[in-house]
Amino acid sequence: MIWAVVPAAGRGTRFGGEVPKQYLPAAGRPLIAHALEALLAHPRVAGAMVALAADDCLWPGWAELRGKPVLRCVGGGERADSVLAALEALPESAGADALVLVHDAARPNLHAADLERLIAAAEAHADGAILAAPVRDTLKRAGEDARIAATEPRERLWRAFTPQAFRRGALTAALRAAREAGVAVTDEAMAMERAGARPRLVEGREDNLKVTTPADLALAEHLLARR
Repeated sequence: MIWAVVPAAGRGTRFGGEVPKQYLPAAGRPLIAHALEALLAHPRVAGAMVALAADDCLWPGWAELRGKPVLRCVGGGERADSVLAALEALPESAGADALVLVHDAARPNLHAADLERLIAAAEAHADGAILAAPVRDTLKRAGEDARIAATEPRERLWRAFTPQAFRRGALTAALRAAREAGVAVTDEAMAMERAGARPRLVEGREDNLKVTTPADLALAEHLLARR
């Protein structure tokens, strides 16, 4: 069994504006709608659990999409808190060995082929897998005066995307351990790494972008319109 988890309790403060970015429209629908549709379109994904802010008043009220359940729970102040809350709220039928796909609510352009390859890799590797892309640009380290301090080697460096796919029990334990240790993990793979896992990197499409700025939103709108 495979379930999707979508943390959507954030305010999108880096984007700016009063509307959380997951609800911003692109190609006629909120970003989160595109993200959920992409996940639930896969025939093996049974449903989605969305972690929302306690005072969220913009949720469209979906109980299902593509004929599959869309469940809700209250998320937390940080991404890891929301993911953990969603994992704990999943139905009992999703046991400890169930594969869970954690996907950003503001990452609307996930392609089916990438999702299929991610699932195959996660099922083949006990430590799970994430979508990612090799770093192709030259990397500069800045000094305190905003001048270049050094050029960093980019070999073996990857940019982490979502979805990230792990077994429910292992990811839940890893996130709990990070929280108890006071470590702020920035993605699920980081929590798994702390637990000793070495997740598989699955190269994904570069246009699986996360909307963080108004320019990102314009690009997402263009990409979605072309699809």
